Amino acid sequence: MTAETPLDSTLYSAIDMSLWQGRTDPEPDNERWHQQIQPLTPNAKPGCALLGFACDAGVARNQGRTGAAEGPSALRRALAPLAWHRRGPAYDAGDVRCEGDAMEAAQQTLADHLAPLLDDGHLPIVLGGGHEVAYASWSGLAQHLEERREPAQRVGIINFDAHFDLRDPAHVRSSGTPFSQIADDCARRGWPFRYACLGVSRAANTRGLFQRAADLKVLVREDRDFQPARLDGIQRDLERFIARVDYLYLTIDLDVLPAAEAPGVSAPAARGISLALIEPLIESIRDSGKLRLADLAELNPGRDIDGRTARAAARLVHLLTLDA
Repeated sequence: MTAETPLDSTLYSAIDMSLWQGRTDPEPDNERWHQQIQPLTPNAKPGCALLGFACDAGVARNQGRTGAAEGPSALRRALAPLAWHRRGPAYDAGDVRCEGDAMEAAQQTLADHLAPLLDDGHLPIVLGGGHEVAYASWSGLAQHLEERREPAQRVGIINFDAHFDLRDPAHVRSSGTPFSQIADDCARRGWPFRYACLGVSRAANTRGLFQRAADLKVLVREDRDFQPARLDGIQRDLERFIARVDYLYLTIDLDVLPAAEAPGVSAPAARGISLALIEPLIESIRDSGKLRLADLAELNPGRDIDGRTARAAARLVHLLTLDA
């Protein structure tokens, strides 16, 4: 963040470093996240910047189980004791909070905070919050690219999710509509809409949604496709997708994981895809050199069991931010 673009919105909560606690080992080179993460300051050296989105108004509108607004704090607590393996810095950039049903205001506020982070060379990782965060994240990235007048606007969106989230926003905008909203935004800007949805559950998405995905030429891989013997094929499909874009936006809805691994979400998965199968794909995305922004959605601490979902989310953040 530059000094000219401070985090000064009334929907913004100041950075709370008290969430970053954990054990301290006496041996050398044994640091953990809570010892290394710093509060974001103006003109900070580029690094990964964690920005919370404490909102689940979209989940409520989508008739899901609310509680994801508490996700950012729970994720920080789970990440704090993990071992530190980064070389570059990491920052806490605070939270954007939703007041009541003011989802659209919170989304715009998040976008307005993300664009300067991107301008300053940070890799923002947004901690949700409901999956309405996706439209906010996209809007911040689009704002950044538009202001820079980048000549090529081929942004690839990779979504690990049990749901397409392609419902019609003309009825109600919610956690179920962000990628339809993004498709509409791309059409207005004259940008191609390039979307990959990995881990879709056929049982959880209607025929109409599958047709909508086909009409938009979405790269679809269902949860049942994710088997060890088929993973190389999915990896090749993903690499081809990545090769055709200039930038990547990664979004992970934690309900893509099996309910046993991620019980604390709005809609737990009866099948899902295990972390063991997702991690190699996320490493490919991370190492592509094209990743500009990532977010994690639907962590609902009040529905979690023994912190399983929070720990899974923390592991994913840890994986995404490895730079050694």
